[in-house]
Amino acid sequence: MKMLSLTALALAGAAVPAIAQAQDVTAARAITGTRLDVSASASVSRVPDLATISAGVQTLQPTATGAIEENATRMERVRAALKRAGIADKDIQTASLNLNPEYRYADNQPPVLTGYRASNTVSVRFRDLKRTGAILDALVAQGANQINGPSLSIDHPEAAQDEARVKAIAAAKARADLYARALNMRVVRILSVSESGGYARPPMPFVSDMRVQAAPMAKTEIDPGQQDIEVNVAISFELQ
Repeated sequence: MKMLSLTALALAGAAVPAIAQAQDVTAARAITGTRLDVSASASVSRVPDLATISAGVQTLQPTATGAIEENATRMERVRAALKRAGIADKDIQTASLNLNPEYRYADNQPPVLTGYRASNTVSVRFRDLKRTGAILDALVAQGANQINGPSLSIDHPEAAQDEARVKAIAAAKARADLYARALNMRVVRILSVSESGGYARPPMPFVSDMRVQAAPMAKTEIDPGQQDIEVNVAISFELQ
């Protein structure tokens, strides 16, 4: 029993320097000079390579069953048109499915039920932006009477974000050096770094909220333009 107690004490004593050493490593060095807080931003431009549209069908019939059945039939044609256009199943997602009664209102009279409106909407993503106009026209031709979009974006923005980060940090360091020279001082170290942003400013304008009843005569054209990926950094420096 004594041997066990001595072993436990030895292990406990060995752990104390290790803990103290870890605390010493993580302790922050005190600031002996002047603290300078600098913010900077940078952006890079990329051509959007991903389009997202919302395509749907609304049907109005005297009965709920009739509205749903007609809506399902027309929506099947819309889905078939999307698949013929090369849209993968994983890029087609149901966004909403609704059935609502429709009423006629008159002064001093109770509402009169006139029918039921069914709506079905899918969210669609595709990457061949040159075919955006053709896809929209095909959807309209197959019965889609509610189209919103396209919303254009960058599918994998990470590389562009990293490029913007490097530029923003370089700008912040250059600004800190400028302040230091103006104060007859020098930058000795970086105290902290934080980031905000990393978002893309969408190109304007683009086709949006297009509600149609029949296929248009003219071919729909989409101009992708460019998007700006912007990153903002805040860096604290120590000057001496």
